[in-house]
Amino acid sequence: MKPVSLIQFLIEERRAGRINAELSLLIEVVARACKRISVATGKGALGGVLGNAGSDNVQGEAQKKLDVISNEILLEANAWGGQLAACASEEMEDPQPIPDMYPKGNHLLLFDPLDGSSNIDINVSVGTIFSILRCPDGISEPAAEHFQQPGTEQLAAGYVVYGPATLMVLTFGHGTHEFTLDREVGSFTLSRRDIRIPEETAEFAVNMSNQRHWEAPMQRYVGELLAGKEGPRAKDFNMRWVASMVADVHRIVTRGGVFFYPLDARNKAKGGKLRLMYEANPMAFIVEQAGGAATTGRERIMELQPTGLHQRVPVFLGSKKEIELATHYHREADGAQG
Repeated sequence: MKPVSLIQFLIEERRAGRINAELSLLIEVVARACKRISVATGKGALGGVLGNAGSDNVQGEAQKKLDVISNEILLEANAWGGQLAACASEEMEDPQPIPDMYPKGNHLLLFDPLDGSSNIDINVSVGTIFSILRCPDGISEPAAEHFQQPGTEQLAAGYVVYGPATLMVLTFGHGTHEFTLDREVGSFTLSRRDIRIPEETAEFAVNMSNQRHWEAPMQRYVGELLAGKEGPRAKDFNMRWVASMVADVHRIVTRGGVFFYPLDARNKAKGGKLRLMYEANPMAFIVEQAGGAATTGRERIMELQPTGLHQRVPVFLGSKKEIELATHYHREADGAQG
């Protein structure tokens, strides 16, 4: 069978009426930018890109050099294409308008330019996450509130993982698909179509060092997993934790599993740890389109009405039956308290 390139796949989607030409071109621009980021991450110490940048992002977190470089690559690539009305980055407090000298389009792009950047210096997989929304009609200068749309309004979402291979996983709301970067020819090629996440799993990803800070229902759920065959679940579970959301989610997309970043005593005041607009919504869209589930432990992530551009939420996502059970425990506990 002849390989299908990302561009050919996008042409298929356009012909089927699932996307328009502007959205197709926008994905091509994002893909080209991610190829540049892949080259930069691949050079490592030889490219002088490792270590801290000496600055903090809007979240108050120390930026790595590659955080800054990746953010600049995505901003530059998307400034002049004509598909965007504005874009927003996890690294910046406010949206980035399209310069007046360039044509504007009807889409809004949100991105985490380099997720898992704390792993850069130890050569562990990192990635880019992105989400695309429609700009509201009649808005020529989008502000933060115009980006604050529920995840159900996403037109597309994807992530690129920079590992032994560079992979893009993409959805337009008609299934989840994977593309592998062929470094010899410099293009993404379809490697898996219509990915399905198994409904059941025996593998979970969570930062166990935070266990003492979790709420009671999360303690109950993980306690049952750890009890193994002798416990109420009557089977053994394996734990995996990369501490790079893209890498952990890609494992789930590849072979099943569940990922948790629950509410705990330390992040409760902020609403959670992960960002709704840059991480939770796009990953939820991708996972749901692959047959998985994504909640905050209480609500479906994609139905949340955002209240801020950098809003944080708890994240439970992956194999459907496990996410449903963990969510049930939280709702049950809330009902008992009420």
